[in-house]
Amino acid sequence: MVESEVVFSIARHAAWAPGLGSSQRWAEWACAPWTLVPGEEPKVAAMPAMLRRRAGFLGRMALEVAFECLGERRDVPTVFCSRHGEVARAVELLGDLAHGEPLSPTAFGLAVHNASAGLFSIARSDRANHVALAAGSATIEHAVIDACGQLADGAPMVLLVACDTVLPEPLRQFEDCDEQPFAFAWVMVSAGAGPDTLRLSWRARGDHADAGASRLPGGLDLLRFQHGTQASLVRDAGGKRWTWSRHAG
Repeated sequence: MVESEVVFSIARHAAWAPGLGSSQRWAEWACAPWTLVPGEEPKVAAMPAMLRRRAGFLGRMALEVAFECLGERRDVPTVFCSRHGEVARAVELLGDLAHGEPLSPTAFGLAVHNASAGLFSIARSDRANHVALAAGSATIEHAVIDACGQLADGAPMVLLVACDTVLPEPLRQFEDCDEQPFAFAWVMVSAGAGPDTLRLSWRARGDHADAGASRLPGGLDLLRFQHGTQASLVRDAGGKRWTWSRHAG
């Protein structure tokens, strides 16, 4: 089978989930993951209060790690990715439609997939290109490929932001993994230009059985790999077999 790959380095990273705000806590979780549940909310102190109040829980997680990871860097293209996005807001809007109530333009604007990316660019007065992406169970892999494409086109660095949370009640019956709240951000650079270098390869899944038995959503599974000690992570998602590995150069 034909196999493709991308290799990149992580110059800077940040991650947040309820109860997990430091690299040490993430390392502890990676050794023996426990179920993450909504509760505590990130402060997003770097964002003006007026804009911060517009973001929901998912958006605040994404913005918290985006601000922390990017710092004062400017004009950095960003890839925001989430399998489900602001689906809780969307369900509320559908409920309003079902009851014959008018839709709030503000609520609709904050339910679209690029809402967090838009708030981030407005808060920073930064006109850098941003992409908002969803690709089912392989969302994180496709987001990394998109970011690597921008690096190959000459971008010195790309900010990747990944986030998801639990589904609202009407949709939980359709879950194919244990959805949990999390967000992380990477400043991605060309391979060898950062301290941590990763390789992502993929091929058609074929007749292979599912790799492993993890019930973690893709982005959270990748976070476990990043903060853990295993040499590789294999995931079957979106009709492909994805292999993550630490790259020595």
